[in-house]
Amino acid sequence: MKDSRPTSLDIAYRAGVSQSTVSRALRDSPLVSLETREKIKAIARELNYKVDKAASNLRAKSSRTLALLIREDPTTDESHINPFFLSMLGAITRATAVRGYDLLVTFQQQSEDWHRDFEDSHRADGLILLGYGVYDSYVERLKNLQEDGAHFICWGAVHNDQPGCSIGCNNEEGGYLAGRHLVSLGRKRIAFFGDVSANSPEFSARYRGFCRALAEANIDHAAELLIAAETIETFGFEAVQRLVADNIPFDAIFAASDLIAIGALRALQKSGVKVGTDVSVVGFDDIQSAAYITPSLTTVRQDTNVAGEMLVENLLSIVAGEQVESTLLQPKLIVRESCGSN
Repeated sequence: MKDSRPTSLDIAYRAGVSQSTVSRALRDSPLVSLETREKIKAIARELNYKVDKAASNLRAKSSRTLALLIREDPTTDESHINPFFLSMLGAITRATAVRGYDLLVTFQQQSEDWHRDFEDSHRADGLILLGYGVYDSYVERLKNLQEDGAHFICWGAVHNDQPGCSIGCNNEEGGYLAGRHLVSLGRKRIAFFGDVSANSPEFSARYRGFCRALAEANIDHAAELLIAAETIETFGFEAVQRLVADNIPFDAIFAASDLIAIGALRALQKSGVKVGTDVSVVGFDDIQSAAYITPSLTTVRQDTNVAGEMLVENLLSIVAGEQVESTLLQPKLIVRESCGSN
C-alpha cells in the first residue's frame, strides 16, 4: 500500500521552492529568508509533516547524539557507577538536551577502538569519557582515539602531554584547602586515605596539595598515616580499623573521596570515637549523601553542574572543528559537622 504521509517534496510543490530549500527552512538555516521559512513551516503544519530525524541526520552525516561512556566502578550496590558520576550524568543530560542533542549512555568497553562503535556507525558525533581505571592504560586508549581522528573529551586529570581535551578539578588546590582547614583546627596527626601512585593522578594531586598545607604549618606527614584506598566505602572502613589495630595515633582523616570518608566515619563510630571532637574527617567530591549522613561530612566540592556544561559545550566545539583547551575548575571547601570547630 502506498505511503500517504506528506513529504518534503509535497511542501516544496505547495511553496513553490526546491526540496533543499524546504530542508534548510525546517532547520532554521539563515540561508533561507525569514519570510520563506515561516511560509514553509506553516505549510508543514497544515500537512502535519513530521521530520524523519534518522534520515535527516544521515544526510547531514550527523546523529545529533553524543555518547557518554562511564567506567564501571566497584560499588556496594548493583549500579557499578560512582555516585559522583551520577550527579555529573544529570548535568550532562541537561546540557545536551538544551543544545538539541540526544545522549547515549553506556559503560566503557575495553576495546582499543571505542569510537568505531559510535562515530563510525553514526550512532554519536562525539564521546564524553568519565572514569579511567588504570591511568597508563587509559592514556594509551586516548592516544589511539586521537590518532584515529575521533571527537572526544574527558573528565579527570589534566596534563600538558595528555592526548585530547580534558575538563577536571584543580585537585591539588582541593587537597590544599582540606589540609589547611584541618591544620587550622589544631590537628597534627592527619591520616590520608587514597591511592597516590601514578595510576591515580587525581588522588596523587590531592595528596600533594594536602602535604603542601602541612608543610606550611611545619608538620611532617608520617608514612604510617598514608594508607592506600580505592573509591569505595569498605576501603575507608578498613583503613580506620588498621590504624586502630596497629595503635597508630591520629586526630584527623583526609579521605581522597567522599565514599572513602563515609566508610571511615562508620568505622570511627563503631570504635566509639567522637567524630568532630576526637577525630575530624574531610572527604572530596561533595556527593549528595555527604550532607545527609550523621554527622554531615566536611568535603571539597567539585561543581558537577559547571563540569557537565563545559564537557558538552567543549565537545560540540571539537565536533565543529574548533580548537579547545583543557580546563581546571576550582574546588570549594564545604564545612560541616564531621570537623567539629576550632
